[in-house]
Amino acid sequence: MFGSKNEGYKMLELEIKSERLKAVRKARKIGRPKLAKQVGITERQLTKIETSEAVTLTEHAVSKLCQALQINIKTLTGELPMLEEDLHPLQKPQCKSGCCS
Repeated sequence: MFGSKNEGYKMLELEIKSERLKAVRKARKIGRPKLAKQVGITERQLTKIETSEAVTLTEHAVSKLCQALQINIKTLTGELPMLEEDLHPLQKPQCKSGCCS
């Protein structure tokens, strides 16, 4: 769906379960505008991805979504089951140096 088209080689594509993407995004309390910006797509593209039954994206695009959501790629593709921890908000990192106290 998104990503550059380079001639000379075929990009690896993965099919993701869009309902899992939406469920994790909502559980992580990340809005569509924020996730779209983090991944480098438009909010409209993200909406289309989330409202489709199953979507095929480049491996790079799936990787960026998973990094932003802090989830395993195989969880979005359906190769691994969703875990309880996948459906919790992300914890903000705690400063250990004491400078932020």
